[in-house]
Amino acid sequence: MLMLEQRIQQQFFDSADLKVQAAETLTRPIAAAAAAVLGCITAGGKVLLAGQGASLADAQHFAAQFVGRFERDRPGLAAIALGADAAMASALAAESGYELAAAKQVQALGVPGDVLIVLGTDGNGPGLRAAAEAAQARDITVIALTGRDGGRLGAVLGETDVHIAVPHDRAARIHEVHALALHCICDAVDLQLIGEQDPA
Repeated sequence: MLMLEQRIQQQFFDSADLKVQAAETLTRPIAAAAAAVLGCITAGGKVLLAGQGASLADAQHFAAQFVGRFERDRPGLAAIALGADAAMASALAAESGYELAAAKQVQALGVPGDVLIVLGTDGNGPGLRAAAEAAQARDITVIALTGRDGGRLGAVLGETDVHIAVPHDRAARIHEVHALALHCICDAVDLQLIGEQDPA
Protein backbone atom coordinates (compact mmCIF):
# COMPACT_ATOMS: atom_id res chain seq x y z
CA MET A 1 0.00 0.00 0.00
CA LEU A 2 2.83 2.41 0.83
CA MET A 3 4.44 1.84 -2.59
CA LEU A 4 1.12 2.56 -4.30
CA GLU A 5 0.66 5.77 -2.32
CA GLN A 6 4.20 6.87 -3.20
CA ARG A 7 3.52 6.18 -6.87
CA ILE A 8 0.31 8.22 -6.72
CA GLN A 9 2.15 11.11 -5.04
CA GLN A 10 4.80 10.93 -7.76
CA GLN A 11 2.07 11.32 -10.41
CA PHE A 12 1.00 14.58 -8.74
CA PHE A 13 4.60 15.78 -8.45
CA ASP A 14 5.34 14.97 -12.11
CA SER A 15 2.20 16.77 -13.25
CA ALA A 16 2.98 19.82 -11.11
CA ASP A 17 6.60 19.93 -12.30
CA LEU A 18 5.52 19.84 -15.94
CA LYS A 19 2.97 22.60 -15.42
CA VAL A 20 5.57 24.85 -13.79
CA GLN A 21 8.00 24.16 -16.65
CA ALA A 22 5.30 24.64 -19.29
CA ALA A 23 4.16 27.94 -17.74
CA GLU A 24 7.42 29.50 -18.93
CA THR A 25 7.17 28.29 -22.52
CA LEU A 26 3.41 28.17 -23.13
CA THR A 27 2.18 31.47 -21.69
CA ARG A 28 2.81 33.39 -24.91
CA PRO A 29 1.19 30.88 -27.32
CA ILE A 30 -1.80 30.42 -25.00
CA ALA A 31 -2.25 34.22 -24.89
CA ALA A 32 -2.02 34.30 -28.70
CA ALA A 33 -4.61 31.53 -28.91
CA ALA A 34 -6.94 33.40 -26.54
CA ALA A 35 -6.56 36.57 -28.63
CA ALA A 36 -7.37 34.66 -31.82
CA VAL A 37 -10.45 33.06 -30.25
CA LEU A 38 -11.63 36.38 -28.81
CA GLY A 39 -11.15 38.12 -32.16
CA CYS A 40 -13.12 35.38 -33.89
CA ILE A 41 -16.00 35.47 -31.40
CA THR A 42 -16.32 39.26 -31.26
CA ALA A 43 -16.40 39.36 -35.08
CA GLY A 44 -19.31 36.92 -35.14
CA GLY A 45 -17.29 33.81 -35.94
CA LYS A 46 -17.25 30.39 -34.35
CA VAL A 47 -14.73 28.01 -32.88
CA LEU A 48 -14.45 24.59 -34.50
CA LEU A 49 -12.64 21.87 -32.56
CA ALA A 50 -11.13 18.61 -33.77
CA GLY A 51 -9.46 15.87 -31.79
CA GLN A 52 -9.15 12.11 -31.88
CA GLY A 53 -9.44 9.62 -29.06
CA ALA A 54 -9.16 11.27 -25.65
CA SER A 55 -8.46 14.59 -27.37
CA LEU A 56 -11.97 14.53 -28.86
CA ALA A 57 -13.28 14.45 -25.30
CA ASP A 58 -11.16 17.56 -24.55
CA ALA A 59 -12.66 19.22 -27.64
CA GLN A 60 -16.20 18.39 -26.50
CA HIS A 61 -15.49 19.70 -23.01
CA PHE A 62 -14.19 23.03 -24.37
CA ALA A 63 -17.17 23.39 -26.71
CA ALA A 64 -19.55 22.80 -23.80
CA GLN A 65 -17.79 25.45 -21.72
CA PHE A 66 -18.07 27.91 -24.60
CA VAL A 67 -21.69 27.24 -25.50
CA GLY A 68 -22.70 26.93 -21.84
CA ARG A 69 -20.44 28.54 -19.31
CA PHE A 70 -16.91 28.30 -17.98
CA GLU A 71 -17.01 29.61 -14.39
CA ARG A 72 -19.54 32.43 -14.70
CA ASP A 73 -22.85 32.94 -16.46
CA ARG A 74 -22.69 34.75 -19.80
CA PRO A 75 -24.40 34.42 -23.17
CA GLY A 76 -23.41 31.30 -25.07
CA LEU A 77 -20.51 31.48 -27.51
CA ALA A 78 -20.43 29.63 -30.83
CA ALA A 79 -18.35 26.43 -30.69
CA ILE A 80 -18.70 23.03 -32.37
CA ALA A 81 -16.75 19.86 -31.56
CA LEU A 82 -16.32 18.14 -34.93
CA GLY A 83 -16.79 14.40 -34.74
CA ALA A 84 -18.91 14.64 -31.59
CA ASP A 85 -21.93 13.46 -33.60
CA ALA A 86 -21.02 9.79 -33.84
CA ALA A 87 -23.53 9.02 -36.61
CA MET A 88 -22.26 11.85 -38.81
CA ALA A 89 -18.63 10.97 -38.12
CA SER A 90 -19.28 7.33 -39.03
CA ALA A 91 -21.10 8.30 -42.23
CA LEU A 92 -18.32 10.68 -43.26
CA ALA A 93 -15.67 8.07 -42.44
CA ALA A 94 -17.51 5.44 -44.51
CA GLU A 95 -17.76 7.84 -47.44
CA SER A 96 -14.39 9.60 -47.38
CA GLY A 97 -12.23 7.70 -44.93
CA TYR A 98 -11.66 8.50 -41.26
CA GLU A 99 -8.71 10.76 -42.07
CA LEU A 100 -10.92 13.20 -43.98
CA ALA A 101 -14.01 13.25 -41.72
CA ALA A 102 -12.98 16.35 -39.72
CA ALA A 103 -11.62 18.05 -42.85
CA LYS A 104 -14.98 17.55 -44.60
CA GLN A 105 -16.75 19.20 -41.65
CA VAL A 106 -14.31 22.12 -41.70
CA GLN A 107 -14.99 22.57 -45.41
CA ALA A 108 -18.76 22.46 -44.89
CA LEU A 109 -19.06 24.51 -41.69
CA GLY A 110 -16.03 26.79 -41.59
CA VAL A 111 -15.94 30.30 -42.99
CA PRO A 112 -13.11 32.85 -43.14
CA GLY A 113 -12.56 34.36 -39.71
CA ASP A 114 -13.47 31.22 -37.78
CA VAL A 115 -10.89 29.44 -35.63
CA LEU A 116 -10.06 25.73 -35.64
CA ILE A 117 -8.62 24.24 -32.47
CA VAL A 118 -6.94 20.89 -33.21
CA LEU A 119 -5.88 18.62 -30.35
CA GLY A 120 -3.54 15.64 -30.48
CA THR A 121 -0.90 14.46 -28.06
CA ASP A 122 1.66 13.73 -30.78
CA GLY A 123 0.16 15.60 -33.74
CA ASN A 124 0.31 12.48 -35.89
CA GLY A 125 -3.30 11.33 -35.51
CA PRO A 126 -5.11 10.55 -38.74
CA GLY A 127 -7.11 13.51 -39.92
CA LEU A 128 -5.54 16.25 -37.80
CA ARG A 129 -3.26 17.48 -40.56
CA ALA A 130 -6.08 17.25 -43.15
CA ALA A 131 -8.39 19.29 -40.89
CA ALA A 132 -5.71 21.94 -40.41
CA GLU A 133 -5.03 22.16 -44.14
CA ALA A 134 -8.76 22.44 -44.87
CA ALA A 135 -8.97 25.30 -42.38
CA GLN A 136 -5.97 27.10 -43.85
CA ALA A 137 -7.50 26.84 -47.32
CA ARG A 138 -10.60 28.68 -45.99
CA ASP A 139 -8.64 31.44 -44.20
CA ILE A 140 -9.37 29.92 -40.79
CA THR A 141 -6.73 30.34 -38.08
CA VAL A 142 -5.51 27.02 -36.68
CA ILE A 143 -4.64 26.62 -33.00
CA ALA A 144 -2.84 23.30 -32.48
CA LEU A 145 -2.41 21.74 -29.06
CA THR A 146 0.15 18.95 -29.24
CA GLY A 147 3.12 17.45 -27.46
CA ARG A 148 6.76 18.15 -28.35
CA ASP A 149 7.20 19.29 -31.98
CA GLY A 150 3.64 18.53 -33.05
CA GLY A 151 4.50 15.79 -35.52
CA ARG A 152 2.80 15.99 -38.93
CA LEU A 153 0.35 18.60 -37.65
CA GLY A 154 3.10 20.90 -36.41
CA ALA A 155 4.83 20.69 -39.79
CA VAL A 156 1.91 22.34 -41.66
CA LEU A 157 1.26 25.25 -39.31
CA GLY A 158 1.71 28.69 -40.84
CA GLU A 159 2.75 32.09 -39.50
CA THR A 160 -0.80 33.08 -38.55
CA ASP A 161 -1.46 29.78 -36.77
CA VAL A 162 -0.72 29.15 -33.09
CA HIS A 163 1.14 26.10 -31.73
CA ILE A 164 0.79 25.16 -28.07
CA ALA A 165 3.35 22.35 -27.85
CA VAL A 166 3.59 20.71 -24.42
CA PRO A 167 7.24 19.81 -23.72
CA HIS A 168 6.60 16.17 -22.80
CA ASP A 169 6.22 12.73 -24.39
CA ARG A 170 3.74 11.07 -22.03
CA ALA A 171 0.16 11.32 -23.29
CA ALA A 172 -1.41 11.59 -19.81
CA ARG A 173 0.79 14.57 -18.88
CA ILE A 174 0.12 16.25 -22.24
CA HIS A 175 -3.66 15.90 -21.76
CA GLU A 176 -3.38 17.49 -18.31
CA VAL A 177 -1.61 20.53 -19.72
CA HIS A 178 -4.00 20.71 -22.68
CA ALA A 179 -6.93 20.87 -20.25
CA LEU A 180 -5.23 23.70 -18.36
CA ALA A 181 -4.45 25.57 -21.59
CA LEU A 182 -8.08 25.31 -22.72
CA HIS A 183 -9.24 26.57 -19.32
CA CYS A 184 -6.83 29.51 -19.65
CA ILE A 185 -8.36 30.35 -23.04
CA CYS A 186 -11.89 30.18 -21.59
CA ASP A 187 -10.86 32.38 -18.66
CA ALA A 188 -9.15 34.95 -20.92
CA VAL A 189 -12.17 35.19 -23.22
CA ASP A 190 -14.56 35.59 -20.27
CA LEU A 191 -12.29 38.23 -18.75
CA GLN A 192 -12.43 40.28 -21.95
CA LEU A 193 -16.16 39.79 -22.49
CA ILE A 194 -17.58 40.18 -18.98
CA GLY A 195 -14.78 41.68 -16.92
CA GLU A 196 -13.01 40.52 -13.82
CA GLN A 197 -15.10 39.02 -11.05
CA ASP A 198 -14.67 36.19 -8.62
CA PRO A 199 -15.72 32.88 -10.23
CA ALA A 200 -19.02 31.48 -8.96
